[in-house]
Amino acid sequence: MDNQEPKKQNNEKNNKNNKNGQVIMTFIMVTLFVLFIMSFFTNKITEQLTQEISYTKFLEMVEAGEVEKIQFTGTQIDIKAKSKEGTAYSKTYYTGMVDDYELLSLLKEKDVEVYGYIPDNTSAVIYNVLSFILPLVIIWMLMGFLMKRMGGGGGMMGVGKSNAKVYVEKSTGVTFKDVAGQDEAKESLQEVVDFLHNPNKYREIGAKLPKGALLVGPPGTGKTLLAKAVAGEAKVPFFSLAGSDFVEMFVGVGASRVRDLFKEAQKNAPCIIFIDEIDAIGKSRDSRFGSGNDEREQTLNQLLAEMDGFDTSKGLLILAATNRPEVLDKALLRPGRFDRRIIVDRPDQKGRLETLKVHAKDVLMDETVDLDALALATAGLVGSDLANMINEAAINAVKHGRKYVNQSDLFEAFELVAVGGKEKKDRTMSEKERRIVSYHEVGHAMVTALQKNTEPVQKITIVPRTMGALGYTLQTPEEEKFLESKEELLAKITTYMAGRAAEELVFQSVTSGAANDIEQATKIAKAMITRFGMSDKFGMMSLVTIESQYLDGRAAMNCAEETAAEVDKEVLKLINSCYAKAMELLTENREVLDKISDYLYEHETITGKEFMKIFRELKGLPDPEDEKKDAKEGAQTETAEEESAKGTYIDEVIDDESHKESDDV
Repeated sequence: MDNQEPKKQNNEKNNKNNKNGQVIMTFIMVTLFVLFIMSFFTNKITEQLTQEISYTKFLEMVEAGEVEKIQFTGTQIDIKAKSKEGTAYSKTYYTGMVDDYELLSLLKEKDVEVYGYIPDNTSAVIYNVLSFILPLVIIWMLMGFLMKRMGGGGGMMGVGKSNAKVYVEKSTGVTFKDVAGQDEAKESLQEVVDFLHNPNKYREIGAKLPKGALLVGPPGTGKTLLAKAVAGEAKVPFFSLAGSDFVEMFVGVGASRVRDLFKEAQKNAPCIIFIDEIDAIGKSRDSRFGSGNDEREQTLNQLLAEMDGFDTSKGLLILAATNRPEVLDKALLRPGRFDRRIIVDRPDQKGRLETLKVHAKDVLMDETVDLDALALATAGLVGSDLANMINEAAINAVKHGRKYVNQSDLFEAFELVAVGGKEKKDRTMSEKERRIVSYHEVGHAMVTALQKNTEPVQKITIVPRTMGALGYTLQTPEEEKFLESKEELLAKITTYMAGRAAEELVFQSVTSGAANDIEQATKIAKAMITRFGMSDKFGMMSLVTIESQYLDGRAAMNCAEETAAEVDKEVLKLINSCYAKAMELLTENREVLDKISDYLYEHETITGKEFMKIFRELKGLPDPEDEKKDAKEGAQTETAEEESAKGTYIDEVIDDESHKESDDV
């Protein structure tokens, strides 16, 4: 409710401004319409009462004594006829000016009143001024109305006003309890919150409040949520806006908005300013990052000046968020502006578990739910992905008519969000294609089972998915790892190559189904050679630099073209050796490959446990569960024998002691 109150106030303010603008616009339109109507009817009435006649007709009327008076206007002669009997008004005529020297004598002879022409310069000036200024005023008012609708608040037509959304006190509705999986980031920001609450404790020792803190991390990790949590914990005004809000089509508007923002913030100090996606205005002025935008550079310069100028003793703190820190201007990142860089990275297993618990606290779940297993399986996912998974699981439970979410709903949501999208059960593949996909996926699973240093298979399916996969083999780790050995990486490449190897082994042809496998295998092989120093030829020589590490993690080669060509040869050699190993493993176990592929072809989807059970039966391998059971029973038997032997030994000792006692007696 607190979070909705400022939004409601902003909406009411916007609605009021819109209504005022609509009233002004309506008044202008009505005024113009009334003036048009009045002019139209005036012209009609004038046409009825005034009639143009020829100069000859005018002379005939004068000769006949029908003219009462005339007036020379400079461009024409206005003629007022005498009233006829039975009429209450006299009609008015006009005719053009003609050089007739005998006209005045005729008018005197017929006793016609003659009025000369006296030019009125004042009315002419007023008319000319109004005819020029009135359209400009109307255009100015229309432009002002349109600019308010386009660009917001004050300044010239509202161009330079800050568009910051202000949340006061607890109106963000977010505290550190709502942020999970980012303990280090919360700890760094908690110090800032404590400074705002207890400034004297820090001032006594000479500490100063950091001017700014830059939140850096991949999209979806909770940078904006953390900023709102700081405001919620500190209970101070919170100015929130995006970097793009500063930039408009007019040069200088962004700088004006920066000045306006800091001016308002200083009035409300202590407070927090949060600028999301600061790279929109803080991009480096170096041409390497696409500089040359005058508006953005002026805005950045003004931001740098404002950050140098404000006094931290008043409790003014700037928070900013970005996932592209490498493009930010060095002057913006130096101490004294953004004193702290807080990394908001992808959560580890413990962080994912805490995040899942936060998002699952309001969702009804049954006793089968194991969030620990889900946290282990979701390695690499961020907080927004996990929140989306919980929500999709709840939707899936409702779709199946259940009132509680179970473990299958959660893993179905995991496959939906992180693997391949929704199942496309209506897509009909030919029998041959289904057979090829079956062998392809079982090839992956078989090579995984036949190698060491691999992750166990969780699921195999040949049901197509909306994101383009015709089938997939899902592997989940047994424990979270932060390092990967050379053997593990080679096993991964071999597993990726196994699908194509199975196709070639069985059908003596290849398909396009291995495109993603080849891409992933090439990515790992290239990283091994260029980044990880796992190549005999290049050793520990770095050959690439990582760009946009929090986005796509793209690697850019920083070596000579000849070296890059040699790298490609090494990558090809490594992939070919892994492909040969996969082909060898599948060839040696061809019978097992055929039978499991037939089983998958019939059932479409099998679990990892089903796969391993069939694999062990066909290979004649013992079940690890039975081995554990036998080992446990053996251990219990050994323990019983030891206890029995121990009891015998104790009895013997007691007997010896008793004999000793009797001898002493």
